[in-house]
Amino acid sequence: MPLWVGAALIGALAQTGRNAMQASLTAAIGTVGATQVRFLFGLPFALLFLLGHWLLTGAAVPVPGAATLGWTVAGSLAQIAATALMLKVMQSRGFGVTTAWLKVEPVLVALLGAILLGDVLAPGVVLAIAVAVTGVLILSVKPGQGIARFFDGGPAALGLLAGLAFGIAAIGFRGGITSLPDGSFLNRALTVLVLSLAVQAGLLLIWMVIADRRALAGSFAVWQSSLGAGFLGAFASAFWFIGFSLTSAANVRTVALVEVIFAQIVATFVFRQSVTRRQLLGMAVMLAGVATLMQQQG
Repeated sequence: MPLWVGAALIGALAQTGRNAMQASLTAAIGTVGATQVRFLFGLPFALLFLLGHWLLTGAAVPVPGAATLGWTVAGSLAQIAATALMLKVMQSRGFGVTTAWLKVEPVLVALLGAILLGDVLAPGVVLAIAVAVTGVLILSVKPGQGIARFFDGGPAALGLLAGLAFGIAAIGFRGGITSLPDGSFLNRALTVLVLSLAVQAGLLLIWMVIADRRALAGSFAVWQSSLGAGFLGAFASAFWFIGFSLTSAANVRTVALVEVIFAQIVATFVFRQSVTRRQLLGMAVMLAGVATLMQQQG
């Protein structure tokens, strides 16, 4: 199994846990408060990851240039917006369904990657992405609802917009990693992780001090949950970035569709939300697409 596939699977599992923790925090400290937790409380862990790598290898931290900074800042801003939109939708729709809406992302990532980064995808890879996303649509569209209604306004539109923003973030982070002039794939991935979290934590901290001190104080009041979400966020992102350093963002985000299955498990056993036969069929089709992609890359 390629290293990037393992990284994507670990990232998906950790992100499912982080999303569940953030969804629980939203009720206590609001959308903005729960959004900033993954960044502000995740930054110390990212610094520890980079410090640990330096201590073990002695490799110098790559110095970001203008291109790396530009790509990383763009990805950081898109990820803030995506996280806020995701948590907003989770307030009105189920955890598993919201996660599914986000997962039209690989198609968008593939298009953006080809246009902005020159990532070339073989026809078999494009087919695998299409099959996987079809599975997501089967999972998400209710009988009699119709695809047009699925894309028409409301929470679905916000969920799809969040998916687009996550896609832009993935492209930005891959662009930041690949534009670093030197360093191993792990060194470059962890460097961009720390840089992105520093940008995100700094911006959100300034915003909350000015506009929402109550939510900021609330995140420290529930510091154990905030630390848990921060650690899982940094841990998941570290593996996403490792994947981005080794292959196209579209490949990584397609394998990451297994998060939908992890989310359904959480929705069933934690949030007590039922799963239907249609959703099981959708997950099976989605897994077929992911398996096809892995075969293409093997």
